Amino acid sequence: MIRIANGQGFWGDWLEAPVRLVEDGPIDYLTLDYLAEVTMSILQKQRQADPNLGYARDFPPLIARIAGKLRDKHIKVVANAGGVNPVACARAVLKAAPGLKVAVVFGDDVLGRIDEFLAKGYEMRNIDTGEPLSTIRDRMLSANAYIGAFPLAEALATGADVVITGRCADAALVVAPMIARFGWGREEWDKLASGIVAGHIIECGAQCSGGNCQVAWQTIPDLANIGYPIVEAEPDGSFTVTKHSGTGGRIDSHGVKEQLLYEIGDPRRYMTPDVVADFTSLHLEDIGPDRVRGCGVHGAPRPEMLKVSISYHAGWKAAGTLVYSWPQALEKARAADRITRQRIAQLGLEFDEIYTEYFGVNACHGPAARPVDDPPEVQLRIGVRGPDKRAVDRFTREMIPLVLTGPPGGTGYGEGRPQVREIVAYWPALVPREEIRTRVEVVE
Repeated sequence: MIRIANGQGFWGDWLEAPVRLVEDGPIDYLTLDYLAEVTMSILQKQRQADPNLGYARDFPPLIARIAGKLRDKHIKVVANAGGVNPVACARAVLKAAPGLKVAVVFGDDVLGRIDEFLAKGYEMRNIDTGEPLSTIRDRMLSANAYIGAFPLAEALATGADVVITGRCADAALVVAPMIARFGWGREEWDKLASGIVAGHIIECGAQCSGGNCQVAWQTIPDLANIGYPIVEAEPDGSFTVTKHSGTGGRIDSHGVKEQLLYEIGDPRRYMTPDVVADFTSLHLEDIGPDRVRGCGVHGAPRPEMLKVSISYHAGWKAAGTLVYSWPQALEKARAADRITRQRIAQLGLEFDEIYTEYFGVNACHGPAARPVDDPPEVQLRIGVRGPDKRAVDRFTREMIPLVLTGPPGGTGYGEGRPQVREIVAYWPALVPREEIRTRVEVVE
């Protein structure tokens, strides 16, 4: 049995979580999941501005902080903190924590190969819309294939203390230690599928140990010190989800099932680079306090295609807010919206979309929200998006004047006019898996 913990569900997650996982009890592997689709485009832009950037900059100082414990407890780290510049990330780790052995997995970044793919006849159509990639080719910012667990396991086989990769399947971070330690083959579908399910359960960190939980959330103990999840994995593919003793939060089958539903699409065919997993075959059982056992997962052969996550420039946006207080708070907010839209029209400003929300009334639930006759306050939020940055910037100057030229009781404008931000859109596509070639290097 090996103990695999996950200490980050996204870049920006709780900084203390991985430290506590290392310090508060036994683990063999620490995984850290930093990347989301939009994150890749942000990192690519950072690298374009500075060739030494393009990775999760929280990662090297974290490794420096826990390096002593990693050595003393022989804990291996597997992280996708490399973003679009894993070598720079590895060098930053070695600078912050000298003496560690760091291995890097390459091959996911295919931005420089897009024209090659198109020339080979791969249209790389948007999975959701069917549009060919040529419609946004000149606006692309990043392109990264989702690689699987076997290249990460190969990196662990070098004896590295820290394995750094870029875009990989989230659950691959957890499956890689199982492959490396148990020697699973590339066609042991049920074992690989079980590892994928275990990895999926803990890939979002504390979301499976009580965080963001819908079931009796008020009864979850000590969320301020929530314990992040650990998988106790066994060679036959069965596993137990748990956390360190004495930590906050709660692990039970209800919370685990909530996480299982997260971003899975067809539960009978959850496709990953290594295997297609049947989530409906999983048997879950509460076997003790903060212990949930899983087994019985079935898998099918891996897909012939790999998903590529592409980001591209899609215009500009800005959103401004004002708060209106009782009485007639909602009526005032709606009047302010009408005034703003009329002024936009009089200026001749055109946008792809103008969107208005009323927080405190229906911003989260829309038509399903319960009626509110006379709320004590309402936050008005108006957003616009379009291709013309100058038009968007002009809009940002239209809400603050409402404080003196609109309905009474306007407040909440202390930060001034909103910022104009670039819109980065997401384009999922497919390429044949044989086109994605990975390699592992140990960085000295």
